[in-house]
Amino acid sequence: MFDNYEWFKSKVLALTAIDLNAYKERQMKRRIDALITKNKLNSYEEYLNLLRKDKVALKAFVNYLTINVSEFFRNTEQWKVFENTILPYLFEKKGKKLKIWSAACSTGDEPYTIAMILLKHMARTQFELIATDIDDQVLAKAQSGMYNSKSIAGVPNEFKSYFTDLGSGTYQISDKIMSCVKFKQHNLLKDPYPTNCDLIVCRNVLIYFTDEAKDNIFHKFNRSLNSNGVLFIGNTEQILSPKTFGYKAIKSFFYTKDSEA
Repeated sequence: MFDNYEWFKSKVLALTAIDLNAYKERQMKRRIDALITKNKLNSYEEYLNLLRKDKVALKAFVNYLTINVSEFFRNTEQWKVFENTILPYLFEKKGKKLKIWSAACSTGDEPYTIAMILLKHMARTQFELIATDIDDQVLAKAQSGMYNSKSIAGVPNEFKSYFTDLGSGTYQISDKIMSCVKFKQHNLLKDPYPTNCDLIVCRNVLIYFTDEAKDNIFHKFNRSLNSNGVLFIGNTEQILSPKTFGYKAIKSFFYTKDSEA
């Protein structure tokens, strides 16, 4: 639709540290072109000038790029496997002292889901839960702990007491759950990864990356995991050759670090 996309990608990298080369081009270019049209602009150059001078437009651009779709207990069956199979496995291998990283956590639904499940089985002092995302706007939303009825629709009855109805379809998650999660800004493509993790959760995010970028992330996740640590990915993703990256498949969408790799 517009010319000079290669030029635009290089300028976006300098401006935001987001490397658009790591994203699937057809999909990402279509999203950006639509955003330019929405802003009633005629070229990548005009749009870049807007991003440079308008902080609100820049934040909206980053938020739009990072494709934030999340909800509590998304894909419920996977969370049942996590609670009934993966947690017992981790307790057996690690004892009840876990370090967990929720990568590309979006608005916090996922790490708060993890926290609710963990508190059923262990004390707050027995786990460290880090949640990261590239987008500071969604991190601010996560730290506010406020969600709409759609976001919490999948929350099982046993956990609904953690939410207070504020009216007008808005719900506040409890301080008890919020205090379990430490949020940080992090770029999966360029920033150093947390180390000594027993569990990494990164779901329905890697599908937007190129195969090369995705492979690199899988390798870096593996280096971040302790021996026998677990990687939990989304139902839109799978690792076709887990051994290539140092993993063994233990359940659909769950992979353990292969100590023999």
